[in-house]
Order: sequence, then structure tokens, then C-alpha cells
Amino acid sequence: MNIKRLTANERRQLESLLRQTHDIRQYRRALAVLESGGGKPVADIAQMLRVSQQSVYNWIAKFRRTRDVQELADAPRSGRPAVWTDQTAARLQTLLQDSPQQLGYFATQWTVPLLREQLWHDTSEHFSTQTVRRGLHRLGYVWKRARYVLAPDPLREKKTANLPRRQWLAKAQRTAD
Repeated sequence: MNIKRLTANERRQLESLLRQTHDIRQYRRALAVLESGGGKPVADIAQMLRVSQQSVYNWIAKFRRTRDVQELADAPRSGRPAVWTDQTAARLQTLLQDSPQQLGYFATQWTVPLLREQLWHDTSEHFSTQTVRRGLHRLGYVWKRARYVLAPDPLREKKTANLPRRQWLAKAQRTAD
């Protein structure tokens, strides 16, 4: 089922679509129709595009019915509904204002696994680590490694005040003077 006759205008539209589109699916469909219109067998087109022959037949049939290159685009899909809501983001914001110790955790800093666990207790929803990270990013939080800072040594001055001078350095300074 090759498209035997592509008009010059249809060929120009398909070639223009190939140059302009950023959608790989639409590109493959337009290329399949264009190659079929050039007399290439469907089996060769399917092998070149690494799709089934039935897909190529479907694309060609759709183009033959409408003769519109825009019909080669994907239909909009709804996708899976988002579980992350504004209420979840607000709960995450309030969690970050408190310490994990206030909620009974033995940690001083929030971590993504701790936040996931607490959100599960609060909302009964399981969120992936990437979802929690995206939520933190939307709220403007960035991850930084906690640094341990030692208290200053109160005896430091006593320890460094009377260090013995290096003999060779003292001798070099005397001869330079």
C-alpha cells in the first residue's frame, strides 16, 4: 500500500515538516509517508525506522484519508493524574520549618527518605524520591551537605605562643640583616 501519487505541494509540505518539527514521532511518520510516496517498500521503511510494518501502513492510511501533514502529529493524551497537590506542597513547607526531632525522629536534619516517610504518614500517599526532590526544588530549597564545626580550642594561644624557631631560618634571617 504505497502512496503512488504525492502531489508536488504535498511533497513540499512533508519536506518542510521534516525540517521544522522537533517531535520525533511526527518526523518518523512524515518520513514514512514521504518514502512511501517515493516508491520505497513498506518493509524497508519499517526496518529503517525500526517500527512495525503495521505502524507504517496506519500512518500511510491516515495521510491518504486526510491529505493533511498536521494529522501525522500525536493526539493529545491526558496521562496519569498527578498525586502531588498544592496541599502536599504546603505540608512539605510546614515540615521543613520544624525539626525532625520534634516529630520523634532521631535526626537533626531532614532528608528525602525522612520527608517521604512523614508525607506517607500525613497523606497516605507514597511519593518517589524524585517527586519529593522536585517539590523541594519548586519551594526553592537546595541540598547542602551538613558540615561539622568543631568548637575553637580555648588553649590554642598557649599552644602556639612559644614555638621554637627553626635554627636554619633564624640564621638565614640574621645573615640577611
